[in-house]
Amino acid sequence: MNLPPRELNFAPCVVIPVFNHPYRIVGLVARLRDYGLPCILVDDGSEASCAQLLDRIAAEQTQVILLRLPQNAGKGAAVCQGLELASREGYTHALQVDADGQHDLDDVPKFIACAQQNPTAVISGWRSYDAMPPSRRSGRKLTDFWVCVNTWSRSIKDSMCGYRLYPLVPTMRLLARKKIGTRMDFDTDILVRLYWQGLAVENIPTKILYQDDIPSHFDIIKDNVRISWMHTRLFFGMLPRIPALVQRHFFNNRPA
Repeated sequence: MNLPPRELNFAPCVVIPVFNHPYRIVGLVARLRDYGLPCILVDDGSEASCAQLLDRIAAEQTQVILLRLPQNAGKGAAVCQGLELASREGYTHALQVDADGQHDLDDVPKFIACAQQNPTAVISGWRSYDAMPPSRRSGRKLTDFWVCVNTWSRSIKDSMCGYRLYPLVPTMRLLARKKIGTRMDFDTDILVRLYWQGLAVENIPTKILYQDDIPSHFDIIKDNVRISWMHTRLFFGMLPRIPALVQRHFFNNRPA
């Protein structure tokens, strides 16, 4: 499947944070390159075997850049550094894809086409609750509730999905001003703050290919504490924004 024709002012790439996920990364990069998308691999302090594999991918594949972090800094930190490199390289948009192979790459053309039609919006993956393991469903529902509270909106359907396309100019503006969560709190934190900054969020229904043989780096205690603290920070950050958020909510929902 070919991607839609690109416009002169639309130059997307893919950012892939990698931390000890060698299992499907070769096929994942090859598939993205088949779509014609340049890839930025961010090695977030992986062990030697994974690091060597990433070296080989970058050497053998065209338009693949490898950015190596000296030690593990967290998914959020890796994505942010990848986005910053993408901006410096002249790309206008960056599609965030996880390295574990759980994102359905058949949906890549949908993300690209939606971004072309909405170049200043964040294009966010939207997973079905029904397809989600019960152990993840409750945490997702709780986060969805707090995101609605902190945005005064239901515009964000799934803030925890890491399958997402960012417009780089406004994203770089945010990263220059605010420190964003560096680990599993990243995806929700940056999306809410981009919404506060005035960006629209377009939601793309997508499947997540959950696989038991792929190890998770989610720390059930530390990451839940980080996420709870993130919701607290966002709540207090939302309070002075209430007038603007209410105005935006009613403007967006006003009958045509």
